[in-house]
Amino acid sequence: MTSYWCSTALLPTGLASRVLVTVTGGRFTAVETGVDPGDAHVLSGLVIPGLANCHSHAFHRALRGRTQTERGTFWTWRDQMYAVAAALTPDTYYDLARAVYGEMLLAGVTAVGEFHYLHHAAGGRAYADPNAMGTALIAAARDVGIRITLLDTCYVAGGIDQPLNEVQQRFSDGDATAWAARVAALKGGDDVVIGAAAHSVRGVPQEQLGAVAAAFPDVPLHIHLSEQVAENAACLEAYGRTPAQILDETGFLSGRTSAVHATHLTPVDIGLLGSAATYSCFCPTTERDLADGIGPSVALRDAGSPLTLGSDSHAVIDLFEEMRAVELNERLAAQERGHWSAAELVRAATVDGHRSLGFPDAGAIAVGARADLVAVRSDSVRTAGTGGSLETAVFAASASDVTDVVVGGEHLVADGKHVRLDVGAALASSIAAVTG
Repeated sequence: MTSYWCSTALLPTGLASRVLVTVTGGRFTAVETGVDPGDAHVLSGLVIPGLANCHSHAFHRALRGRTQTERGTFWTWRDQMYAVAAALTPDTYYDLARAVYGEMLLAGVTAVGEFHYLHHAAGGRAYADPNAMGTALIAAARDVGIRITLLDTCYVAGGIDQPLNEVQQRFSDGDATAWAARVAALKGGDDVVIGAAAHSVRGVPQEQLGAVAAAFPDVPLHIHLSEQVAENAACLEAYGRTPAQILDETGFLSGRTSAVHATHLTPVDIGLLGSAATYSCFCPTTERDLADGIGPSVALRDAGSPLTLGSDSHAVIDLFEEMRAVELNERLAAQERGHWSAAELVRAATVDGHRSLGFPDAGAIAVGARADLVAVRSDSVRTAGTGGSLETAVFAASASDVTDVVVGGEHLVADGKHVRLDVGAALASSIAAVTG
């Protein structure tokens, strides 16, 4: 049994003072307010539940600082991304992912959804263990102490009616049936969910999307949706319908599905996602970095699609920045303030995010929930003088203000440092190994 005392904590009922939580077996067994700390571990500042990063491509972290020198689009950036993908092996991917997940943990992320499509060796040759790359990601997450939902991704085409290019051959199992057979051999656990994904309507032909959706009917199901105008145009030309309409017709939309990006949607598309209660996973720092556009977050919410958040290409890893960017982007688009409250954005980054990853018992400081805690400084240069409010955390704080992180009751980040790993050194060495 372990106890933590929080000067201020966000409970399901709102902010509370002098909160003592008791942890047994990795879960909260008692939550008391208005009490003294006694011999409990003291967490200062504002303590919130662990954050969920619902969309990650771990290897994209190697691109940070290397893609900003030329004008271009998502498609020119993708060429640089493929160069990194071509260089990875199971060993180097483990090293890189461990460092990236360490950076996430320092930022308050306690669960990550890894959208994993880099499956095979050069030319599409299977490793001796066909799941060597996915197993490396799971091992990296476990070694750092973060929970992972491995969203093993079906990717069988280079575009609608287009063959795979040389690098994309590493992503493909040939078809959805072979993909499902490989994924079935992966093993999950209390800290690991094996989920499913289709890359996009570009990466999986219409006639195979239904097979992906049906292969594992009880796990989280994710897909990139309408990230690019060019994707919509190609889909309309090939099928006469939008990507969202294709997903609806193939049984892909449901309450366990997350539509990632969901940027360029028609009113009909928004209605389809909302009526199915499909999650909309926005990744604002990546969407602006790649010049993708601003998605209709308010319209999706009002239609019934819950918001979740991801850091995607890891232009930065900062869920506070992702949260406020949703609201600030809406302000730019509408020229009006006040679309998303701080509480709504925190819910997207906690309760709803964890649910979309298959961890419905995480994201709240409540008896029976997984014991995840994130302490955010209220006295930094960004937060001082503001009273330590939830609004301050969402609209002013950054990942640098996270001092302590507890995952499943284990104190893994203390005073801003990971207790197991020198994250900065690990990032430097692992990125150098794949970029030269």
